[in-house]
Amino acid sequence: MNARALTFTGPRKVEVRARVLPPPAPGQARVAVRLSGISSGSELLVYRGQAPADLAADETLASLPGTLAFPLAYGYAAVGVVDDVGTSGDDHWIGRRVFAFQPHASHFVADLADLHPIPDGVADDDAVFLANTETAVSLLHDGAPLAGERIAMWGQGIIGLLTASLLARLPLERLVTIDRYAMRRQASLALGASAALDPARSDYSETLRAALGEDGSDLTYELSGNPAALDAALESTGYSGRVVLGSWYGTRPVSLDLGGAFHRSRIRILASQVSRLDPALTGRWTQARRLAFAWEWLARLQPSGWITHRFELERAAEAYALLDNHPDQTLQVVLTYAGT
Repeated sequence: MNARALTFTGPRKVEVRARVLPPPAPGQARVAVRLSGISSGSELLVYRGQAPADLAADETLASLPGTLAFPLAYGYAAVGVVDDVGTSGDDHWIGRRVFAFQPHASHFVADLADLHPIPDGVADDDAVFLANTETAVSLLHDGAPLAGERIAMWGQGIIGLLTASLLARLPLERLVTIDRYAMRRQASLALGASAALDPARSDYSETLRAALGEDGSDLTYELSGNPAALDAALESTGYSGRVVLGSWYGTRPVSLDLGGAFHRSRIRILASQVSRLDPALTGRWTQARRLAFAWEWLARLQPSGWITHRFELERAAEAYALLDNHPDQTLQVVLTYAGT
């Protein structure tokens, strides 16, 4: 059969192309996609041509082979229904709702082992947030927040909001979030942040000091995707604090002022990326355990209210242009698939 698949053909250029799908082989299934989520972080860098072309798209996902060079298929948050299987012994999969780390397309064929059944009681609109929820769990693992800590967080996109949602359930002294866009700040306050600050305000520095205290934050997350925010995150972190860097900047350079108090402050910068577990955790944690925990918390958080826009696949160019040009108007943008 022919599938309709999104292809990134060049900077800020996307096309919907027909792609011939083979029938599923034994141990495989075909999925009719209902919706897929667009990442306003890594995916927008790919769209803008700001991702390193020679970097592997994802070394851990069979659905993203090759590099980030154009043309390429990308995306990793597909929700759909199994409509065919490779062997009759797998018929019990037919009709099952599944999540998959797959690029945007109306249909795909994948190994059954790469399909994640959606638990009963989890709506499709919530399930599309699974990948981002797993990232939020990974960020908590890497930051290891302690009871009573003061936490600052740059960036309240979907990853930031999900991470803040989990942190807000801990007995922290305070959780202060920073974002340029009013819609995101309002969502942050609604989920339980102590304060949500606008870095563009003239009194921002004084307000941040008042919100965190003179000693600064114990733990800081940089999730904004803005290279300039890392310097600000370091500046707000107190002595012997730690900064978890969850943003990916792609090919954009980062300029840091490390010539002042940085070394004497003994601040630690920790890289966080969801594809692999911290080796310190692998004695107890596996990716399967982390994913199961993400499903559990996804059911509790129900983040579908953060979906602000829906576009049919054929209107994908409009969806990316909206995210690129008007991030202040969006939280989560999803693609939908008529006839599937």
